Amino acid sequence: MFLNYIKNFLVKKTLKNSLQDSKMNHSSGIVQTVGLLVDVTNFSATELLIAELVINGILEKNIKTILYCDAVKKKKVSKYPIFSGAQLKWNGEIRGHEINDFSNEKFDLLISFYDIEKAILMQITHDSKAQFKVGFSSIDKRLNHFIIKTEINSDAVFVSELFKYLKLLNKI
Repeated sequence: MFLNYIKNFLVKKTLKNSLQDSKMNHSSGIVQTVGLLVDVTNFSATELLIAELVINGILEKNIKTILYCDAVKKKKVSKYPIFSGAQLKWNGEIRGHEINDFSNEKFDLLISFYDIEKAILMQITHDSKAQFKVGFSSIDKRLNHFIIKTEINSDAVFVSELFKYLKLLNKI
């Protein structure tokens, strides 16, 4: 447990130092594909979140979801890939082909649906090749292009605010 704390601290420190030198890419394209990175430790209504996205015009087949859980139960069956902090190495690399495939996919929009800074989630958001990244205001502001200030359990409010601003930015 103590070693995990040190590992998370070191990875966060390295990540935050690398964020100082990074430049944000801005795209003017229309949002069609969405990557959804969800921390199900604190939020369990992933299906409702996806339904909100579908109601707002995103096709369900264009939404790719990956879930993070502090403690993954081996017998738990899920519709989406689940990973844990154990897949983060000391140097900040992530093992697991599903996570790396998710990071390397060029989404039009990445929704980082977590409100507590966890090293592996921040690393995936940073490594993502998504054109436009959205997240919560409680996370480091340099990770995302756009931040929304709301509670994690207010998924309907989050999605409505997101689409309100996506319309203003001519992304939908």
